[in-house]
Amino acid sequence: MARGRGGKGTSELVVGRNPVVEALREGVPANTLYVQQFIDNDERVREALQLAGERGGINLMEAPRPELDRMTNGLNHQGLVLQVPPYEYAHPEDLLDAAADGGEDPLVVALDGVTDPRNLGAVVRSVSAFGGHGVVVPERRAAGMTAGAWKTSAGTAARTPVARATNLTRALEQYKKAGVTVVGLAADGEAELGDLEALGGPVVIVVGSEGKGLSRLVGETCDFRVRIPMPGGAESLNAGVAAGIVLYEAARRRG
Repeated sequence: MARGRGGKGTSELVVGRNPVVEALREGVPANTLYVQQFIDNDERVREALQLAGERGGINLMEAPRPELDRMTNGLNHQGLVLQVPPYEYAHPEDLLDAAADGGEDPLVVALDGVTDPRNLGAVVRSVSAFGGHGVVVPERRAAGMTAGAWKTSAGTAARTPVARATNLTRALEQYKKAGVTVVGLAADGEAELGDLEALGGPVVIVVGSEGKGLSRLVGETCDFRVRIPMPGGAESLNAGVAAGIVLYEAARRRG
């Protein structure tokens, strides 16, 4: 499958002893671990060095404190800084190709206006759990695959592609031309989740932001707008939970 046609993100720094150790434990991709010269060598520093060494492919660089202060714009780095390389985004079409390669109907989640990377990570994890083919995010004003998203995905980001669309509405229209049904989640959706037969076929599930929901153009592009029945009366679910519920229903119908 061609990867990277969706462009690259920007490189990122994870700063501080606990965040660096957690990122290394969770397998967040990294290319360089910067360690302050003459650092007081506590348990977290030793674990960071051990994890980086065991993984391989991570450069260890010793740097004076002023250099780390400059790199991190004066953040409290505690002598440890981890450089995360730019994420290589797939192209939305790649997700259809992946489904075709596996002889399966596409099962994709698109996020509209979701800005918290942890929500993106949770959606990636759900897509992986229910056999989906990837996640589509807009290029602007949206969460990207940061270290935080990667950590929340619990490692599933290594095998579940995230594609980036210059224009989400246009990407959804291209999916429709390819025979994929676009299903938007909306509290006032005309269909109820359990009644939607389309989830058993090629489908992209569109999840909006908590509170605001789907943007107008994206909502108008959807073939169906579906609601999740909530007897408890909650006003909205976060993106990760909502996507998980709909993916479960899609996987059940396919099974």
